[in-house]
Amino acid sequence: MEACHKLVLLRHGESNYTRDNLFCGFGNDADLSDLGEKEAAVAGQRMLEAGLSFDIAFTSVLKRAVKTLYLVQEELDCHWLPVVKTWRLNERHYGALQGLSKTETAKKYGEQQVKIWRRSYDVRPPPLDKDDSRFCGNIAPYRDFDPTIIPVCESLKDTVERMLPAWHDVIAPDVKAGKRVLIVAHGNSLRGLMKYLKQLSDQEIIRLEIPQGLPLVIELDEDLHPVRDYYLASEEDVKVAKTKVGVKDNVN
Repeated sequence: MEACHKLVLLRHGESNYTRDNLFCGFGNDADLSDLGEKEAAVAGQRMLEAGLSFDIAFTSVLKRAVKTLYLVQEELDCHWLPVVKTWRLNERHYGALQGLSKTETAKKYGEQQVKIWRRSYDVRPPPLDKDDSRFCGNIAPYRDFDPTIIPVCESLKDTVERMLPAWHDVIAPDVKAGKRVLIVAHGNSLRGLMKYLKQLSDQEIIRLEIPQGLPLVIELDEDLHPVRDYYLASEEDVKVAKTKVGVKDNVN
């Protein structure tokens, strides 16, 4: 297969919820931590050094992804870049776990149960009641949504199904048209896209880690099938970053 297109994925930098060991996800509009801002800037520098430039960028409506993209634009000096924000690229919804301490939740339910909620493909965490103050259906940017489509919890499978229309309807047509596309999103929405593109099994996707702040370049053929993919980082940097993600997920 011959590569015809290039797509770049970037998981946002560390959030203050991750720093504080709290469940975040779809319903928490967490900001970047100081480290997360540095990770975003370094990601932009890596893209600049690799000679990458873009015609359009896609991100979620969550602050940590939007800010990461902004800091990348700072490094690339491309604030003119058209940006499309869509809730379909949001992080997975962790239901009633969102905002809770990961350590305390593991003590309450047991580490094994919490690991199942976090790392299985089709098991949902406990749902969030729509009367709960943490339900995001009454706040911007979801206030005008049909309340039936706003999740109260999601498995990774749910996240993939929610994310794919954005790929099929909006992003893929731009890639096929030859546009240089950057997607800045979240661990699970990006894992979902990788599952689809690489046709990973339900078991294989569980083992896939996408580290924070390391640009992932995917070269695609004319039918948008991956030819190869690689991080703009040394093997050691990728290994260390993936280990950090793995450690967090084991606690989650």
